[in-house]
Amino acid sequence: MNNVTSTKLADFSVAIDTSAGTTIALLSLGSVIAEVNYLEPMTHSERIGSAIQTVLTQGQVSPRAIAQVVVGRGPGPYTGLRVGLAAARFFAIGAKAELVGVCSLDAIAYSYYLANPDQSLPILVTTDARRKEVFWALYTGMSAGIPIRVEGPSVNKPDYLAEHLSGQEHVICDLPITASALGQVAYYQSLTDIGPSQDSSPIYLREPDAVPGKAKKVSG
Repeated sequence: MNNVTSTKLADFSVAIDTSAGTTIALLSLGSVIAEVNYLEPMTHSERIGSAIQTVLTQGQVSPRAIAQVVVGRGPGPYTGLRVGLAAARFFAIGAKAELVGVCSLDAIAYSYYLANPDQSLPILVTTDARRKEVFWALYTGMSAGIPIRVEGPSVNKPDYLAEHLSGQEHVICDLPITASALGQVAYYQSLTDIGPSQDSSPIYLREPDAVPGKAKKVSG
């Protein structure tokens, strides 16, 4: 395979998500060329740089050949999610690539429907939100490769969610987030009249776990 370094080809994209673990993928026209997945959720900063370099090396693609950077917007914990968002923005600036955002839960729904194309019941996608809560969204299928989200994303305790969906038949999906699915959702969005979302802002849904303490009063 020849190393692509001289021109920017519209078919190359890099997908990045750190809303749970760290997952990076290199794609060409929606087909996955290389992917790295780390499920461990506490080492985003240490892993993300080498993971991006790994997929580019495996695909023999120069950063200058990347035309689009797809970033997972979450929802996810503040600390982890911002690592991927920052990396995606810096990569897009350096490569002069388009930056697009995808809800991370949409990528999970995509993976589920890809494996279960005949599923007729709505699916409930959940991820760990800590604090004994879950991030969630409800989907009713796929249209032209794009998951149809009808509710969410939201964050709640499981008991609330069970009551909220009481009486509604659905299937629970807790698959891991993969950058390959994230990139494929963005690819199918690019085939529509609307195109992929230019909104790469984070979906936090709640305040950061760590917040500055109140300033102490100084007398005198």
